[in-house]
Amino acid sequence: MNDKEIKDNVININGTDHKIDAMTDPQKYIIRQIRELQAQEERLAFQIDPIRVAKNAYTNALMKSLEEKDEFKVKEEATQ
Repeated sequence: MNDKEIKDNVININGTDHKIDAMTDPQKYIIRQIRELQAQEERLAFQIDPIRVAKNAYTNALMKSLEEKDEFKVKEEATQ
């Protein structure tokens, strides 16, 4: 048995190791659900990362354009 099989066969909850093979079918089902939800969470995090980067880029572009407009306005007022 390799390390992955051992890890997959034991779950640690609150510092206590529990053998999955010794659990009831409903408990095993809950573990499968938790693992699937963790996998979905990782996939969604992977998908949202580029969205956050793009949002930050647009936000920064807007802030920069507003600063440039404000600088132009200040220069224009100073020349009047």
